[in-house]
Amino acid sequence: MVIKKEKIDKILEGYNKKDITIATLCSHSSLQIFYGAKKEGFKTVGIAKKEVPRFYDAFPLSKPDSFIILDDYKNITEQSDELLARNTVLIPHGSVVEYIGSDIYENMNIPVFGNRNVIGWESNRDMERKWLRHGNIPMPEKVANPEDIKFPVIVKYYGAKGGKGFFIAKNYDEFMKFKPSAPFTIQEYVVGTRYYVHFFWSPITDDGYRISRGSLQMLGMDRRDEANIDEMYKLGSQEYLRTLDVNPTFVVTGNVPVVLRESLLQKMFDYGERCIDASVELFGGLIGPFCLETIVTDKLEIKVFEISTRIVAGTNLFISGSPYSDMIEKDLSMGRRIAMEIKKGVELNKLSEIIT
Repeated sequence: MVIKKEKIDKILEGYNKKDITIATLCSHSSLQIFYGAKKEGFKTVGIAKKEVPRFYDAFPLSKPDSFIILDDYKNITEQSDELLARNTVLIPHGSVVEYIGSDIYENMNIPVFGNRNVIGWESNRDMERKWLRHGNIPMPEKVANPEDIKFPVIVKYYGAKGGKGFFIAKNYDEFMKFKPSAPFTIQEYVVGTRYYVHFFWSPITDDGYRISRGSLQMLGMDRRDEANIDEMYKLGSQEYLRTLDVNPTFVVTGNVPVVLRESLLQKMFDYGERCIDASVELFGGLIGPFCLETIVTDKLEIKVFEISTRIVAGTNLFISGSPYSDMIEKDLSMGRRIAMEIKKGVELNKLSEIIT
């Protein structure tokens, strides 16, 4: 059960809107979140586990003004009073989703940027598919029963795993070699080029690329480096590698910037718009950053195989802007764009529309 919006609104009413603090977990994309918040004049607090991470000393412009140390990220609610006293807004990212856990995240009384209702839709592969299908967005085919695998498929676990544990199978026998031990989904492996498109939806802004409500921006795009096997070998060499006791994995180790063929941009925006419209109809709207994880085939067809409903690590490539965000505003990172939206919410007295 997600905490009632009325309770969060009451907390926001008691905030000093001129003294907002932006907080996030010290992981994932925290450097650019803190950097962007500082550029927009916000105070910042880093939430760390066990001790203050030393790497922030190497990046002084991104170092939080202060830290809160937890024994375990799941204990974040023990610091609710301290965070509320600082007029804190928590920025979610992949580590927030994975380490705090959806139950705690959905119920904690700390104001969160965006719509926390979305976590249930993102973390459950079946609900995620229902959402994208509701928006009439093309997706890879789903295989309900492992015994029905007749073509290459990719098997994915639920939640934000960074690719950990994912594997490819071409038939039932290959599937059984891995024997998944957690909830999973089986999806057609579409051969093509994978692009991760970074969008931002603002329900309180009417300029730019307007959609049914608010405006949609595309701030960047990336590809992912995955260990221990790269793109061209994912299908053909697996059997041989396994004889050497090397099991191909999809663990994300880094990101590479890309730009999309310009003729495909309109279709990508159309999919982003459909995603937002469907989210509004299903659960009140996906607010702020999200990433459409796509495959473009040699026939220039685009299929969306997943959606991330928050800032993604691929945006770390563009802390000083991307080829796309530079055409919106110079030095516009996703982290800064989040801070700008919170500032806009304060100025327009619409903070309640972007924080839950």
